[in-house]
Amino acid sequence: MSTTTNPIAALRHVFVALGAGLTLLFLAVTAATAQIQLDLNRGVVQPLPIAISDFDAESPRSEQIGKELAGVIRNNLQRSGLFQPLDPRAHIQAPSAMRNVLPRFQDWRVINAQALVVGRVEATADGRLRVEFRLWDVFAEQQLTGFVYATTPDNWRRIAHKVSDAIYKRITGEDGYFDTRIVFISESGPKNQRQKRLTIMDQDGENLRYLTDGRYLVLTPRFSPSQQEITYLSYFNNRPRVFLFNIDTGQQEVVGDFPGMTFAPRFAPNGNKVIMSMAQDGNSDIYAMDLRTRQVQRLTSDPAIDTAPSYSPDGRFVTFESDRGGRQQIYVMEADGSGQRRISFGEGRYGTPVWSPRGDLIAFTKQLRGNFYIGVMRTDGSGERILTEAYHQEGPTWAPNGRVLMFFRETPGDAQGRGARVRLWSVDLTGHNLREIITPGDASDPAWSPLSP
Repeated sequence: MSTTTNPIAALRHVFVALGAGLTLLFLAVTAATAQIQLDLNRGVVQPLPIAISDFDAESPRSEQIGKELAGVIRNNLQRSGLFQPLDPRAHIQAPSAMRNVLPRFQDWRVINAQALVVGRVEATADGRLRVEFRLWDVFAEQQLTGFVYATTPDNWRRIAHKVSDAIYKRITGEDGYFDTRIVFISESGPKNQRQKRLTIMDQDGENLRYLTDGRYLVLTPRFSPSQQEITYLSYFNNRPRVFLFNIDTGQQEVVGDFPGMTFAPRFAPNGNKVIMSMAQDGNSDIYAMDLRTRQVQRLTSDPAIDTAPSYSPDGRFVTFESDRGGRQQIYVMEADGSGQRRISFGEGRYGTPVWSPRGDLIAFTKQLRGNFYIGVMRTDGSGERILTEAYHQEGPTWAPNGRVLMFFRETPGDAQGRGARVRLWSVDLTGHNLREIITPGDASDPAWSPLSP
């Protein structure tokens, strides 16, 4: 089914149905009305044709940055699955021809662009970079949004992500997720002698940086709500130890030695607590630790295995996995441990539940008939939807807008293990925009940061 309607309102309607050192100036905008075609079959939005012109500049250095800025914006929007950036070689009007004047909208309509992004880059007298952009509705010939950013020249990629977020939000009505980072485990070496390093990169795979040197095994990193700290599990002298790592300073702090722990803790939404599973006397239960006092509160007390806890975004509830019913299933309880109840009742074994930042869904991994599935369900267990299936995949983590999941997937090799790969993948809530995230080598255990302040 297709319909003709306002592009901004229509995309927003579909989304609802689917369930540093930077200064900013706001450019005045006006409302717009225009007509586009939307394919609403299975809730999938037909990607919006958008022209993103290279940003205008006067100096050769600024001109190069302007081209690279536009390229990052194109890539960001295309990966979202909601936009179809048009080939710059098809553009009729040059960036310099739009300097201080309105675009020639008829030139953009000829190539079927429904939205247009134009911008300008210039170096200021104090050595900073000034970037201006405007988003236009081509058919209404009206500006939708526009901003001016000022930052250091080496921070231009972050401006491109900020611009991408602004475009995404104006068109969809939802927050973007481009100005974010991913922390994960880089893996190398043979399977019986695997080297694992804590690694961080921008959400598009750029600015990759290794945070640990690989001398000690590291597992399951998690971001703090402030984005400045990561908690992770490391085996130090063959003992599991939980660390806090400050991204800005590189300093590490030991939270404690936890002999029975297999997953790193997750932060509470306020950042003052972490929640974890620990095994004592052969029994694995859920505990919460106050980071200020280091006091630990036991939340579950069951002879079964309770593990993989995750807070709801308001901090009132916790989801976790347990085999107390005979096999792995997903449970929910109050943050103080009361009201424990099972919410998954489908076939297979359910694990690694993670609460959506929007509070409306819980992502999970399911094992059934030899395959692994990544899916989502409502917080009461209803509305289960499988997004992707593979030989082995797990570890879902949410984008901060709650619309995209990232996870790791293993591709099997031959009988000797040759050709096996472990890579990061992302998928949106429709299950149709499945993409590999390019990393230098094998990668696992991703965790998505909050939006950058």
